[in-house]
Amino acid sequence: MARGVYVTSLEPGGGKSAIALGLAEVLSRRVRRLGVFRPLVREKPDPVVELLRGRYGMAGAGGPSYQRASELIGAHRTNDLVGEILDAYYDLERECDAVVIVGTDYGHDVAGRADAGLPDEVALNLRLASDLGAAVLPVVNGHHRSAAEVADAVRAAYYACESLPVLAVVANRVAAQVSVPGLPVPVYAIPDLPAIAAPTVKEVATALGATPVHGATTAALARDVVDAIVGAAQVPTFLDNLRDNCLVVTPGDRSDLIVAAVAAHHTGQAAISGLLLTLGLEPDPRVIALVGRFKVELPIFMVPRDSYDTVAALSGLEGRLRADNPRKMSATLGHFESHVDTVELASRLDLARSDRVTPLMFEYELIERARADRRHVVLPEGEEERILRAAESLTRRGVCDLTLLGNRERIALRARELGLDLDDVRVVDPHDNERWRNEFAGEYARLRAHKGMTRDLAYDLMTDVNYFGTMMVHTGRADAMVSGAVHPTADTIRPAFEIVKTLPDTGIASSIFFMCLPDHVLVYGDCAINPDPDPEQLADIAISSAETAARFGVEPRVAMLSYSTGGSGQGMDVDKVAIATKLVRERRPDLPVEGPIQYDAAVDASVAATKMPGSSEVAGRATVLIFPDLNTGNNTYKAVQRSAGAVAIGPVMQGLRKPVNDLSRGATVRDIISTVAITAIQSQH
Repeated sequence: MARGVYVTSLEPGGGKSAIALGLAEVLSRRVRRLGVFRPLVREKPDPVVELLRGRYGMAGAGGPSYQRASELIGAHRTNDLVGEILDAYYDLERECDAVVIVGTDYGHDVAGRADAGLPDEVALNLRLASDLGAAVLPVVNGHHRSAAEVADAVRAAYYACESLPVLAVVANRVAAQVSVPGLPVPVYAIPDLPAIAAPTVKEVATALGATPVHGATTAALARDVVDAIVGAAQVPTFLDNLRDNCLVVTPGDRSDLIVAAVAAHHTGQAAISGLLLTLGLEPDPRVIALVGRFKVELPIFMVPRDSYDTVAALSGLEGRLRADNPRKMSATLGHFESHVDTVELASRLDLARSDRVTPLMFEYELIERARADRRHVVLPEGEEERILRAAESLTRRGVCDLTLLGNRERIALRARELGLDLDDVRVVDPHDNERWRNEFAGEYARLRAHKGMTRDLAYDLMTDVNYFGTMMVHTGRADAMVSGAVHPTADTIRPAFEIVKTLPDTGIASSIFFMCLPDHVLVYGDCAINPDPDPEQLADIAISSAETAARFGVEPRVAMLSYSTGGSGQGMDVDKVAIATKLVRERRPDLPVEGPIQYDAAVDASVAATKMPGSSEVAGRATVLIFPDLNTGNNTYKAVQRSAGAVAIGPVMQGLRKPVNDLSRGATVRDIISTVAITAIQSQH
């Protein structure tokens, strides 16, 4: 039977979806098959079910509609209603090891708007939790409550659920520290974070039926609306009241305020979310043409109602967590993980940890390990959009401290255009940091004097962001570096070889990819750096790859790959792999290694039984696969990535004194986040 966890509140609001997301993140790395269930649904597909399904690929289902529930309760057929809910739940439960159950909404829809509720929903939720055999995670709404009021609500929630197994009580959106002594379960207080509850521009436009006038790009529509400013005063007073993440509400004929708002956003006075023009007045085309010349992604919409009614309609409108809004999900998860003891919560769940490792489990483990010992990573490509988006996510989740390299004004402008919060990210411009540039030039000239490097040449070279970033790592101003989103591999790796250099006991620097398959992780090396390693170098690559695998929780069983298994084939390439295998055994007798061996015999037990019968520790069970040359390795990892749907994380450099890693120029934001987390973990060692 699957273990169910029922997330419920005793009143409207409180942010159950955010808590359910955090709980699913904890569960996703402990069980093989995770599900999400909503006892009652208002719409299909249910937004909460789709949120968790979209992120975790989990099974999901919902029970009857609220209308059906209202009809059955009104006809005094509550038992029939519960029966229908249980039937839907057990259909889902058979597919799962654990299920996140998200309770009813107490007379509010998922966007927080009031509607006709059900009688005594508290009793209904508690009965359902009991009948489903679920543990309960009560959520208390701390919004607009004092610490004493929140403490009273926490006690009331616990005692209301006391007859059920209570995991903990979560007080969400609190304004102050909350202490609730005497309860036998943990109490987690999560402060209010406006960015989580704030609706996006798109959600505001949809709720108000607004018509787009200008700049309604996908990125612009994803901005949060934390506040609304009514434009009615003269321009100077209006400018004094502009704030970041505000929505400007003003009549469409106020050309002065429209131009002033766009100019203020463009120059950085305030990173506004957008403009909402009222009274159904479309602005003069000449004004829109002028606004367009600012070349900023700032959405402008129009509504028929007046400014007062528009602001009233905005009041109380809250955003919805969605699978297609990774920024908000990152903020929510980072906030949850910062204020909830996830280790303690996981231990109270009493769920056996799965030996299956999905890509999401692996990535979650990376984030957790990086957060546990926070390091400082420099990202030289600070003006690239993907880097900026990854930087916001990394800082929101507390993965590491970051420095971006690039022009401060261009980075700030791009961040404002994208609606990103990079306040906690340091920005350094190599062109105007004379002190560091002079120091780095002197040190680089010393390191490369044997190659004829002069201080003047080195001074000019230090405007190259990759050289500047590598010198930051070399001099201890950063612990590690990640680059390559817009630079070729050589531009990232060359400075590392020249400045950071390899470890004393490593003959050659190399790389691996973590290949995240649906239920396990393999390590591929070397697929990015060394074109044709000799036997000694191949042995170095194998040993380094095994050490990297072990460091990241992959038990190393090394397969030295060839077109021959054992003595089935002959040739110089087979001999090279055989010699390298012998060297690995001599240098690391504790390391399980097999070679030469073909790929199928390395990973498939049935093939191994035919091609290599006996007691090999590796055949059919290999986790670290070493390719004989770059041509084979690079093509194989890309074939597996594209054809088998594997998530390829890397290349991850190994053998350097300090971590410097390269990104693929096609790297996604998710790829960048994983690579930065890996690099931060490498610097912990």
